[in-house]
Amino acid sequence: MEDRTRTYLKGRFGDYYARARMDTPPAANRREWGHIPWSAGSTTMVRHQSLLELGTLDDFLHRTAPKHVYFSAARFNDPGATTMDQKDWQSADLIFDLDADHLPGVNPDTTSYADMLTACKTELQTLLEFIDDDFNFDETQVVFSGGRGYHVHVRDEQVRSLDSAARREIVDYIRAIDLNIETLIETQSNHGTTQRILKHRGGWGQRIHKRLVELIETLQASDDTEALERLQSFEGIGTGRAETILGQIQNNPEAIHAGNLEAGGAGIRILADALAQTAFEAETAPIDEPVTTDTNRLIRLPGSLHGGSGLLVTPLDREEIPSFHPLEHAIADRFRGRDIQIQITDSGVTTFDGETFDITEGNKTVEECLGIFLMARGRAEKVTE
Repeated sequence: MEDRTRTYLKGRFGDYYARARMDTPPAANRREWGHIPWSAGSTTMVRHQSLLELGTLDDFLHRTAPKHVYFSAARFNDPGATTMDQKDWQSADLIFDLDADHLPGVNPDTTSYADMLTACKTELQTLLEFIDDDFNFDETQVVFSGGRGYHVHVRDEQVRSLDSAARREIVDYIRAIDLNIETLIETQSNHGTTQRILKHRGGWGQRIHKRLVELIETLQASDDTEALERLQSFEGIGTGRAETILGQIQNNPEAIHAGNLEAGGAGIRILADALAQTAFEAETAPIDEPVTTDTNRLIRLPGSLHGGSGLLVTPLDREEIPSFHPLEHAIADRFRGRDIQIQITDSGVTTFDGETFDITEGNKTVEECLGIFLMARGRAEKVTE
């Protein structure tokens, strides 16, 4: 990025912050604050600052117009101290981070920025199911990061005291790391006999049970030949075992619906094992593990600007998420309504503000919000007007 471009972006970020009013996180004066300035060739964060040192946050942002702004998930007794021991850690929010270019099946070299953001929002919905249904967290905030994904802040009092190891267990659960179906089975006594039942009232047991029931219903709707072929497609199920399972499905489907893994002999357990592995692979949320386990993590300030895109770090109400499109709704109004001249240095298809178009190299006149987006992403430079 050329100096002229950097100076222009810093100036316009400062203009944005002159009118913006930032909402600070709870206990803001007990958190560490950090920022990355618009320095040539540097991505070093200025950190170990408290609000007491910064002064009024709005005034600080207007004066310094940083490229990126962060605050700590943790609360400290002395957030401005220069070492973690001196800061005296007290508690920390639980943070989840979804990054579009780290998603399974997404290749940043071949997937467009817009498509990566769409895929990331789908993964966000999966993560929120874990947060709401499996953990029943109440105090949550969802934020578009302004860059490649989403953050979820959990501030329930019972999670703030968790150490890194405990947070690692949450990560392992969401990512299904070292999870196996045996941990989801309970033993029940029924008329003098012992039955092994898949726990299916919630969590991973419910996800596996749903797949098992859907399979059973598909088999019931198929003719016997098709059903037997489908059953034999599972490893470990041959002709005889497939016939036994199909007979159980036809004669006593209620036992399978109840989660009885011993109905139909060992075959139902084999099916459940296979479906569990499928669920573990398909229904995890690909969160950035170090972010969640780090009790001292600094995270982007909602309402600030992202220096790598010029987009707003946007807090979202839950009902807004389905219709939220970052490349339309995270554009700062401050950058709308006037045109600027830029030099396109990286041509290609671009999706922005509800339109998709092919930009070519050379000097162009574009709306400022698009110009800032392209310059911040390293695809254009500012030219003298």
